[in-house]
Amino acid sequence: METLQLKNIKLTWLRGGVNYLDGGAMFGVVPKPLWSKKYPCNEKNQIELRTDPIFIQMDGKNILVDSGLGYGKLSEKQKRNFGALEESQVEEDLHTLGLTPADIDYILMTHLHFDHACGLTKPHEDGFVSAFPNAKIIVSKVEWDEMRQPNIRSKNTYWKENWACIQEQVHAYEKEWSLGAIKMVHTGGHSDGHSILVIEDGEELLIHMADIMPTHAHKNVLWVLAYDDYPMNSIAAKEKWMEYGLQKNAWFTFYHDAYYRAVKWNNDGELVDKLSRER
Repeated sequence: METLQLKNIKLTWLRGGVNYLDGGAMFGVVPKPLWSKKYPCNEKNQIELRTDPIFIQMDGKNILVDSGLGYGKLSEKQKRNFGALEESQVEEDLHTLGLTPADIDYILMTHLHFDHACGLTKPHEDGFVSAFPNAKIIVSKVEWDEMRQPNIRSKNTYWKENWACIQEQVHAYEKEWSLGAIKMVHTGGHSDGHSILVIEDGEELLIHMADIMPTHAHKNVLWVLAYDDYPMNSIAAKEKWMEYGLQKNAWFTFYHDAYYRAVKWNNDGELVDKLSRER
């Protein structure tokens, strides 16, 4: 498990699963000769995407950022369609750290698409139960409302089995939510309720842009996903927070990147520091 130590906060990436999605969809209108130079694809034009929650330890609190693909929830057809070759091992990784899912205090959900939210619940008898029974689940109100009443485009990714049994744990916020050095900011873009995380720990800054910058190869503010419901909002938010982060020598972290957990760029867009994923 890769870790990043800030002044007072420690981040550890857990194994939440992996899926392979179409590279063209992940890079939208960007031509393949451009994006494939920055992020490789297989013979089916698919790119490897992790679904790895970030485990944050801060002020005695145990916090997860998103929840992974879960285990035992996807049908064989879904595994084929989503290229899900590996399911979640979050519980095993927590045990390695001397913890259990019951020890998680907060789960910060950037949004509730299935590849981020499947790990919130787990199969039990003929239904589902909370995978993290003592956690407060934090999500924007816009996202939480759409999760329960999806539109014609989003209903294929907002699944009732991911929310019905955890409703009492959910705390929805309007624009921003904070806990100590961590702030969640509603941006929209990828989904209407999408949020990012900003961590300011002393003089150290970390920005987690979730799916408006899912990998290091999406640094260009115009490189947004075909999956984005509101791409111009993605571009505006990414432009704003990229500028803010670059000015302050920020770490940029990732949930989906198969190659880097975190990177730093200078103002010329050059990679100056990195935390690579062990492969």
